[in-house]
Amino acid sequence: MPTTEALGKALLAQARNAICGALGLPVKAAVDHVLLAERGACFVTLTLDGALRGCIGSLNAHRVLAEDVHENAIAAALRDPRFPPVSAAEFPRIEIEVSLLDEPEFLEFHDEADALSQLVPGQDGVIFFNGCQKATFLPQVWEQLPDRRSFMAALKQKARLPADFWGPNVMLARYRVRKWKENPQGG
Repeated sequence: MPTTEALGKALLAQARNAICGALGLPVKAAVDHVLLAERGACFVTLTLDGALRGCIGSLNAHRVLAEDVHENAIAAALRDPRFPPVSAAEFPRIEIEVSLLDEPEFLEFHDEADALSQLVPGQDGVIFFNGCQKATFLPQVWEQLPDRRSFMAALKQKARLPADFWGPNVMLARYRVRKWKENPQGG
């Protein structure tokens, strides 16, 4: 059975090669893994000098993992609306992290305090729904927002709602991830 380390190496290589191809840079030999042919959902996060430079992903496994990481890597580099597209000149300094998501699980709660009490900081990724409004934070966001109330307030703002918003249509789902991050300079 292939190791978790082997899966991480394959996902990171797939992401880097996808962006290299999109930027017209040389592509390295592909790294294969049996799970790349199975359905999967992932997020690709790009950082430059430790700062977020792009992050795009899928919450549900709607295509094979190889395609999901390929498409999300290109989108994180070129189509994250929060940032200008990554340039070929800066790309060698970009570090890539791939987070492979477990299936989201909906929470049952009576109010916001009950919902917050069920979240596990540092482990739970959270999807916030209110009608057509939706936002998610990966578990890694707990590193910047370790307090449950602050985490939820920022997540609601990401969904374009007031930080103190709560209503009868709010739904929450949580998920866990396995994540792999490149060594500096794409190694």
